[in-house]
Amino acid sequence: MEDTLADSKNGEVAKPDRFEASLKSNDTEERIDIWFYRPIGLRIATVCAKLGITPNAVTITSIFFGVAAGVLFYYPVLWINAIGMFLLMFANSLDSADGQLARLTNNKSRFGRILDGFAGDFWFAAIHIALCLRLMDTGWSAWVWVPGVLAGVSHVFQSAMADYYRNVHLYFIKGKAGSELDNSADLQREYDRLSWSRHFFDKFVLNGYLGYTRMQERLSPNLQRLLNEVKARFKDDLPTGLITAFRAMNKPLMKYTNIVQFNTRVIFLFLWLFIDQVWLYFVFDIFVLNPILVYMCRRQEKVSKHFYHQLSQ
Repeated sequence: MEDTLADSKNGEVAKPDRFEASLKSNDTEERIDIWFYRPIGLRIATVCAKLGITPNAVTITSIFFGVAAGVLFYYPVLWINAIGMFLLMFANSLDSADGQLARLTNNKSRFGRILDGFAGDFWFAAIHIALCLRLMDTGWSAWVWVPGVLAGVSHVFQSAMADYYRNVHLYFIKGKAGSELDNSADLQREYDRLSWSRHFFDKFVLNGYLGYTRMQERLSPNLQRLLNEVKARFKDDLPTGLITAFRAMNKPLMKYTNIVQFNTRVIFLFLWLFIDQVWLYFVFDIFVLNPILVYMCRRQEKVSKHFYHQLSQ
């Protein structure tokens, strides 16, 4: 795995401006993360770096805490749910710490990025299953699985596009080195080079990630045209004028990528748990966050079309 999916490895923690160095960009960071999760994550990352614990180990640990939180949400008992809330918050702190640890120690890998994305899916799969079972225990029919699954699928699309748009923004303002932006053409070439007999696990993981990336690209046709034009013209060395103009127009979009991610949905999840109306979580996911997703995609496509036409003239 290290030979084929790893990008770089170095065990030493970077010293200057450690908190800033542990962040992706202030443009893409949410205020709650800056004030709460990132400081906690930095402390965890610092300890892990001293102990030699890898980012992937931190990510895997977060999966156990997140799934445990979901299990505790099954019980219609507030104090048990409260423990689940703390576990979910700690899981997200670990999720913050793994990326911060990777950036501080320059221990980044594509596999780590893929694993990090799947971690949240495990958490919320457990949460959705627990809430469906909880509702069935209180008299709801098996039809509750329909909104439960729809909300889960919605979550996958919301997270995928939010993550993609953030990486596009980082690519424009920080370049290829400051972003984790991938494209299906490069991934396909890497996939074709791997052998099922010698690199079964690598190829299996990359196959799933390739499908995930293609989904993101299919939902952003104007953005794909812009990225292709930019790479053909500038080969990842973007001019300052384009960086400044794109950042100014695209930065307002970042708040929507944050809304459909962790913090907003969890705040409302906790609210529904407190008032014991957990069915509202599925309603919120489907009928509130999905329209925001649609608006976010249309807004990004409009920005992309604007810059594509500018470059094409």
